[in-house]
Amino acid sequence: MTFYDFEAQKLNGKCVSMEEYRGKTVVVVNTASKCGLTPQYEGLENLYQKHKDEGLVILGFPCNQFANQESGSSEEIEEFCQINYGVSFPMFEKVEVNGKNAHPIFKYLKSKLSGGLLGSKIKWNFTKFVLDKEGNPVKRFAPTTKPEKMEKIILETLKK
Repeated sequence: MTFYDFEAQKLNGKCVSMEEYRGKTVVVVNTASKCGLTPQYEGLENLYQKHKDEGLVILGFPCNQFANQESGSSEEIEEFCQINYGVSFPMFEKVEVNGKNAHPIFKYLKSKLSGGLLGSKIKWNFTKFVLDKEGNPVKRFAPTTKPEKMEKIILETLKK
């Protein structure tokens, strides 16, 4: 299996193959609207706007597994992201990232990039994974790592 073998439902219900992102540097992030880290949407959007024309795409996956911080519907999530942070990168339907019902994309990413002391388990919202243009996971960032701190690795993968 490769990253491109997976698919996911966007907030509008449309099923998207990750194949659509072949040749791009991809950031996959689990998000939440009611989290202390929610302001990271702004940093993620800034990175996306700054580098999307160079081949960066950010894929947001809302998740309600951490302290019920994403309890809204797809419509509510989309509205929140638009109104509060002007999010224009692709957002997907709510998923689980840990446990037996974890979305296959997150199972795959966790199997490729460990999370340090916690093993592969995702610790909290806004865990970020960077994949190169061939779909290889290259770096995992902790929830507390601000999006701008990922820019160096993003630039490296964009240049390859």
